[in-house]
Amino acid sequence: MKAIVNVALKQGVLDDQGKATHHALDTLGFKNIVKDVRIGKQIIIELNAVNEEEAKAEVTKMCEKLLANTVIEDYNIEIIG
Repeated sequence: MKAIVNVALKQGVLDDQGKATHHALDTLGFKNIVKDVRIGKQIIIELNAVNEEEAKAEVTKMCEKLLANTVIEDYNIEIIG
């Protein structure tokens, strides 16, 4: 079983990397296409979980304790397999 965790800054939190990337895309000619850019991270975890419910519960604990700074970041979890 595999868990895919996507972590990104919450709306309203300044995303310096996103702003820099947006500026670079504007400079490269994508000014009229790109409205906003937010940078995040994806974490893929191979699990030995028994079922999807247990897997999601355990990965949620991982996110709350280590993988995401829940003060400034949101996360979502997808369990596969």
